[in-house]
Amino acid sequence: MIAAIVLAAGLSRRMGRAKVLLDWGGRPVIRQVVEQLTGRGMELIVVLGHEGKAIREALDGLPVRFVENPEPEAGQAGSIARGVSALGPGIEAALIALGDQPALPPEVVPRLLDTFRRTGKPVVAPLYRGAQGNPVLFAASVFSELRSLTGDRGARAVLGEDPGRVALVPFDLPMPADLDTLEEYERLRPKGKQV
Repeated sequence: MIAAIVLAAGLSRRMGRAKVLLDWGGRPVIRQVVEQLTGRGMELIVVLGHEGKAIREALDGLPVRFVENPEPEAGQAGSIARGVSALGPGIEAALIALGDQPALPPEVVPRLLDTFRRTGKPVVAPLYRGAQGNPVLFAASVFSELRSLTGDRGARAVLGEDPGRVALVPFDLPMPADLDTLEEYERLRPKGKQV
């Protein structure tokens, strides 16, 4: 089985408020992200931080399991390590997704999963018009490296460790935006809805 780990423990420092709870077409950003991943036969794990209670409420009714990151201020790597450490022994790979990336094109996840099954490469990442982006799929053989990550660089160090083990999946699409500032949110959000 493959799991999806959604990172939602960030402090939203540049946004000034919990970006994953902002409205996106009538529902919270985090709900939009998780709903994009449901129905694909994956176990869904959401890593929580300071806004844990509100995020749990925003995801009420969805088939997710929650994992707490007690030190979200230490950076994204800690959330990745917590999420991977929560995986059971039968998980063959984990898709690491960003909780603040609500406009992921629908074809991205299926192509990543297909490439993983077809190539057997331990790391599968999207390439948006030549730029590597998210989400990224990691085989169980890489989990020990993910569990030992530190800092705020996420899993980039694992991708760069051995380029030969990485399958890059090209998309003729712009890089899907993640929401870091209120200006980005206002520019990207579906119009006609209230914050």
